[in-house]
Amino acid sequence: MEQLGFEGMPRRLYTCTPTRLSTWLDCPRRYRMSYLDRPVLPKGPPWGHNSLGASIHNALAGWWRLPLPQRTVEAGGRLVDRGWINEGFADETQSVRQRERAIAMVERYVAGLDPEDEPLGVERTVATRTDVIAVSGRIDRLDARPAESGDGDGDGDGSGTELVVVDYKTGRHLLTTDDARSSLALALYALAAGRALRRPCHRVELHHLPSGEILTWSHTDASLARHLGRAEGIAEELAAADERMRDGLPADRYDEVFPPRTGPSCGWCDYRRHCPEGAAAAPARRPWDGLAAD
Repeated sequence: MEQLGFEGMPRRLYTCTPTRLSTWLDCPRRYRMSYLDRPVLPKGPPWGHNSLGASIHNALAGWWRLPLPQRTVEAGGRLVDRGWINEGFADETQSVRQRERAIAMVERYVAGLDPEDEPLGVERTVATRTDVIAVSGRIDRLDARPAESGDGDGDGDGSGTELVVVDYKTGRHLLTTDDARSSLALALYALAAGRALRRPCHRVELHHLPSGEILTWSHTDASLARHLGRAEGIAEELAAADERMRDGLPADRYDEVFPPRTGPSCGWCDYRRHCPEGAAAAPARRPWDGLAAD
């Protein structure tokens, strides 16, 4: 977002994704390396947990795209097997074990789904804009459910249907309802989906496949507005930082605008090799350290 050169002209919207916003919050230096540096800095090796997560997400998206008679439990497992991403593992033995684990997770999950309960969208891109920001992102799954009364989500008497944003999670750590409540990305997806389809969308869900837990939060109009306001505030910070970079900020002054934010997560950073402060803050993680034990 930047002010145009003629007085009275509207300012340009800051275009972004929730991931871009969260990267800035996590570490401004990593944001610069991810989005602004040219040439692009080389990343570290691929992560095993990312390979597992992407393989599961692709399989679940593919399962819903199958013809209805083919949406079986076994089909879910086959989709994982055929689309397995074999990167970031210690060796072939670990890859095979993690693939078997992923197959079991997907089969257990789809066994609890109704194949006829067609989602409104799978891997669907949604977008919305305000006077400040134009934000877009991709939803794992968008459902239409009967609206519930008395849940505080602003759906009136609960008649009709509401949209529900579903996000698959495959990490080893257990989640809580607070993870669903506080997620900026899920709130922005709910806003964007509701505006695009002109239907109520306040409910967001995290489906944690390793544990089988479903963490749900029903936003109010006010809580969604707070998330949007937060996103606009972050976008304004980013717009100013991006402008400084475009104006030719000298490399020896990068840290004035893009300081490192160090902590234990530095061990997982793709750009750790380019960041002395991050390397000193936490030991390097191996590509397979984010996986659950075999």
